[in-house]
Amino acid sequence: MRVLITGARGLLGAAMTREFGDAEVYALGHQELDVADEPAVAAAVAAARPDVVINCAAYNDVDRAEQEPAAALRVNALGVLTLARAARQVSAVFVHYSTDFVFDGESDRPYTEEDPPNPRGIYATSKLLGDWFANDAPRAYVLRVESLFGDPGLAGTRRGSLGIIIDRIRSGAEVPVFVDRTVSPTYTPDIAWATRAVIERRVPAGVYHCVNAGAAKWVQVAEETARLMGRPLSMKPLTLETANLAAPRPRYCALSAAKLAAAGIVMPTWQDALRRHLSILNPSITNH
Repeated sequence: MRVLITGARGLLGAAMTREFGDAEVYALGHQELDVADEPAVAAAVAAARPDVVINCAAYNDVDRAEQEPAAALRVNALGVLTLARAARQVSAVFVHYSTDFVFDGESDRPYTEEDPPNPRGIYATSKLLGDWFANDAPRAYVLRVESLFGDPGLAGTRRGSLGIIIDRIRSGAEVPVFVDRTVSPTYTPDIAWATRAVIERRVPAGVYHCVNAGAAKWVQVAEETARLMGRPLSMKPLTLETANLAAPRPRYCALSAAKLAAAGIVMPTWQDALRRHLSILNPSITNH
């Protein structure tokens, strides 16, 4: 199997590259391939002739997107369309990753794939457009993920909110944490495993929520992290109102992975994933 991965140096892309390590992988970071550069994408895909194109590239600075809408749309929407069309030219499967931000956060239970999107903000809108544009490929999977954590790619890669929480707990620093946002924290190796299962089992194309099972407020995630690490938690509570962020965040953004489970791909709980991740950093954590 030949696999072309874009955004391969980031948190998710690094996990995807490791997952497909036994395949013929073309792992391209944003410096090697600008996903919105149509001639460059067409040339790269034509040269590799992959069986699968996996797009991990994204403009994910949620707040900065409010000041740079063209940049966010270029990568998150037009870049997806460019990749989908290139995949179509070589009859490749196309996998694209979306986000919980396509929903407005007004729910009181995990969102399903049947719930209507209602994005708020530039980043959220650009990602929803990418969901739609992915369908230009003949067999496309849109996997919505959120609140990612895992081993980073290159030094300097964005570690995600949970990575920052872990670092601060480890150093004994104060941890700013939302007490009013509900999420489904998701381990990048689990996303990579599920992605490979989706492709190899040839589940029906479409949109799937690819998150670790369960939902929790960020404060509960931080408390469980501190418990597993055996460290005290010095917490600075935040709310969406007090955080004064440029872009709106969905208050309730947990996703249901029931559709993926119905296809035979059952995601572990976020607590199990967190324990596995922390046990890599400190093997003694497996006993907690």
